[in-house]
Amino acid sequence: MGILTRDEILKEIKSGNIEVEPFSQAQVGPASIDLYLGDEIRVFKKFRGVYHVNEESDYEKITKLVKVKSYFVIRAGDVVHGITRERIRLGENLCAWLEGRSRYARLGLMVHVTAGLIQPGINNKQVLEITNMGPIPLAVYPGTKICQLVIQETSGKAKYQGRFKNQVHP
Repeated sequence: MGILTRDEILKEIKSGNIEVEPFSQAQVGPASIDLYLGDEIRVFKKFRGVYHVNEESDYEKITKLVKVKSYFVIRAGDVVHGITRERIRLGENLCAWLEGRSRYARLGLMVHVTAGLIQPGINNKQVLEITNMGPIPLAVYPGTKICQLVIQETSGKAKYQGRFKNQVHP
């Protein structure tokens, strides 16, 4: 199905089929909604040994949550988890994709590395897998327009009921 343009996004918001909280109409571009970086970052703890990745893996065992007061420095090669300031709710006939912004990619900052699909019926904040692929440390600031949400109609209806359905922290 097709990607929603600005007018269609605004219609869906007005009808209540899309909720973005907090929201300003200025966030809506030609075919996306700009999202802002929240003030929490999840970082990896110092860890020795091997962490085994399987269905029982728990990211909270190897990471810690940091509240960002002013800015957060991401060193070259590091991965952190940010979160959007906005809570997103999509109707059961819509899904979305999180996309980085080219202005930051040109600096080596990958804003959303994987798992960019936002399932139909979602109602939460979105975690961002942020990586500094450049050669120099980069400072990120809460409140920065960090990524964009591209919304697409689905064929049929569905509702996400997975493990992260109520996430509000990275």
